[in-house]
Amino acid sequence: MRKTAGKRPPSDSKVHLLHADRLFFDERVHRTAQILVGNVQFSHDGVLLDCDSALYYEATNSFDAFGHVRMNQGDTLLLDSEVLYYNGLDQLARARYDVVLQHGTLTIYTDSLDYDRLYELGYYFEGGKVLDHDNELTSDWGEYSPPTHEAVFNYNVRLVNPAPPAKPETTLISDTLHYNTETAIAYIVGPSNIENGENHIYSERGYYDTQKKHSHLLERSILTNNGKRLVGDSVVWNDDVAIAEAFGNVVYTDEVNKNKLTGEYCYYEDITGYVMATDSAVAIDYSQRDTMYAHADTFKVFTFNIDTDSTYRIMHAYHHMRAFRRDLQAVCDSMIYDTRDSILIMYRDPILWQAGQQQLGEEIQIFFNDSTIDSVQVLRQALSVERIDSIHYNQVSGHIMHTYFKDGEVYLSTSEGNVFVNYYPFDEDSIMVELNHTETSLLKMFVNERKVDHIWMPAATGVMYPIPLIPSDMFYLQNFAWFDYIRPVDKDDIFQWRPKKAGTELKESVRHAAPRQRLSDIRKKRGIAENAPASSDIPASPEPSDTLMSPVLPDSTVVPKDSLGPSDPKDP
Repeated sequence: MRKTAGKRPPSDSKVHLLHADRLFFDERVHRTAQILVGNVQFSHDGVLLDCDSALYYEATNSFDAFGHVRMNQGDTLLLDSEVLYYNGLDQLARARYDVVLQHGTLTIYTDSLDYDRLYELGYYFEGGKVLDHDNELTSDWGEYSPPTHEAVFNYNVRLVNPAPPAKPETTLISDTLHYNTETAIAYIVGPSNIENGENHIYSERGYYDTQKKHSHLLERSILTNNGKRLVGDSVVWNDDVAIAEAFGNVVYTDEVNKNKLTGEYCYYEDITGYVMATDSAVAIDYSQRDTMYAHADTFKVFTFNIDTDSTYRIMHAYHHMRAFRRDLQAVCDSMIYDTRDSILIMYRDPILWQAGQQQLGEEIQIFFNDSTIDSVQVLRQALSVERIDSIHYNQVSGHIMHTYFKDGEVYLSTSEGNVFVNYYPFDEDSIMVELNHTETSLLKMFVNERKVDHIWMPAATGVMYPIPLIPSDMFYLQNFAWFDYIRPVDKDDIFQWRPKKAGTELKESVRHAAPRQRLSDIRKKRGIAENAPASSDIPASPEPSDTLMSPVLPDSTVVPKDSLGPSDPKDP
C-alpha cells in the first residue's frame, strides 16, 4: 500500500495565482471556478506551474490546468503534460495525457501519472516507459522517489540495455523490479529472466549493474547457454567478458556431452569454454550405460577450436583423484582426458580395478570408442593382479601391458618386456590344479567369457608347482601389491582419500634423454684445434670405430650398421 493512502495532514499554505492574460467568471463554464486564459502561472510551496489555461478554485486551494502544462519543483524536477489537476490541501498533482517527468538522468513517459508532493513520490498505473543511463524500463505500474532516486516497477516489467534504437545487448524481464537512478543498478526481488546473447539467467533475488554489466544473483540462480547450465547458491555474471562464478552447492551441467561438475566453487568462461570446479569437486559422466563419478581437489576443462567443426576438449583433474563406476574404479594423483583422441591418462601411482582385477603402473592410458572402453595400456612397472581368494592371485608384471575390450568385455591382454607370470589354472571341475610361474619377453592372453582361453609367448622359462608344494616365496611376484583397501566402494566413497601404505608407492623410473653431440667434442677427439677453420677435413659422419656416435644396444646385441633405421622420437 502506498503512503498516499489513509489520512493525510492538510497543507496550510495557499496556492497563489501569479499571472494570467485574462481572468473572468462564467457560470455556464463552472459555477465556482475562476477562468484563466493565456500564460497562466501558479506557485505553491516552491513549485511553479505554467499552462495555457486553467480553472482556479480559490475556496478549495486547487486548480485544473490545461494545455502545455509544466510543473517545476526547485529546478530539479520537471513535470509536463496536457492536463494537470492540483490540490493544494493534499499537495497531490494528477497529470494526464503525454506526461513526461524528468529528474536528473531519469525521464518517465506515460499518459497518467500522480505526483505526491507530501511524500515526494511519482507513480503511474496505466503503463509507462522510463529512460535512464542508456536503460529503457517499461511496466504496467511504476513508482519513483526523487529524494532517494529509488524506483519500483510492477507487472510486465522489461529492462533493455542499451535503450532503443540501439540493438539491445541485455534484456531483463520480471514482474517486480527495484531500480536506483544514481547507481543504475536493478534489484531483482521476484522471478526474473535475463537474456544476454545466447546466455540466459533465471533468478529470484539479486542485482544487475547495468553500467558495469555485472550481475550478482542469489537463491539458486540458474545460468544456461547452448546446453550448458550453471546453478549455485550465488552466481556472479559479467556480461562484458562473459565470465561466471558460482558459489555454494554448485552444479555445472553439459547436456550436449552428458556430463556435469559439482563443488563449492565453479568458474566459467563462455567465450573460451573454460570451466574450473574446486572445493569438494566431483565430475559426473552419464554419457555411458553406467554413470561415472570422480572426485579430485580441482577439475579444469579446456575447449579448443570453439565454434568450429573441429572442437575438442581436454579435462585435467588433480590432486587425489578417485573415481567410481559399477564396473570400474580408479585412483591416482592426476588425470587428463582428451576428447580429440578419446583417451584418459592417469599419472602418479595410478590404480585401476575391474571386477576382481587390479592394474597399476607409473601411467595408465584408457582409450574409448563411442563412450565405451576400447583398450587399457599400463606403462612402466606394470602389474596386473586378479584375486582368486585371500591367498591365491593370478599375477602378471612387465614393462608395458595392453588390454583390449569388445562389447565391454576383455578379449586380449598383452605384456611386453621382462614379463613375469604367476597363473593358477583350473580343471574341468573348477578345481585349482597348480601354480604356473613363467618368465618371458612377450605374453599374449586370449580371453573368452571372462576366462583365459589360451596363452601365447615366445621362448620362455618356467616351472609348475602342485598346489600343496608351492614354496612360500613363490606365491607372489617380487612387485606384487593388492590395494583393495584403497579401492572406492561406492559413489560416496570417492571423497575418502586413502593413500598407499608407506613403502608401497611406486618409485618412478628415470628415463634419460640421449646425449647430444657437440662439434667441440668431435674436434677434441680428432685433435683439431678450436680455432681451426670450418672447412677442415672433418668427415660428415664419424668413423664406425667412434664410440661417441655408435649406437649402444641392450644386452650388447650386435646389429649390422646398415640395418639401423631412424630412431623413434617417442623412444625414451
